[in-house]
Amino acid sequence: MPADASNDAQLVTDIETLGGKLAEARASISKRFIGQDLVVDLTLASLLCGGHALLIGLPGLGKTMLVDTLSTVMGLNGNRIQFTPDLMPADILGSEVLETAAHGTRNFRFIEGPVFCQLLMADEINR
Repeated sequence: MPADASNDAQLVTDIETLGGKLAEARASISKRFIGQDLVVDLTLASLLCGGHALLIGLPGLGKTMLVDTLSTVMGLNGNRIQFTPDLMPADILGSEVLETAAHGTRNFRFIEGPVFCQLLMADEINR
């Protein structure tokens, strides 16, 4: 068997394995997010493409639950930012705090904001 045929066979096997895992993820998400198969498919496609998704809908349709479920099923670190009128940059990025140790030394420690994650939901950004 030529080397190219071996690589092609391995590629087909890898694609079939990925398809099976994606079907398992879709089934797991659909157990919690019922009746919205197209939304689940499009959200998974957006995630797999490394892109962004804009979820538009009336309150109570499960947009936040979809993102939370997606982060859990895919094993991603997910966070949510609620865009309120009083939101400050430090609420998104984090901030430096001055810590004093027991023996008197001081140093700055960065506390990460919610933007430091793998899957971020920016909620109610239209405010």
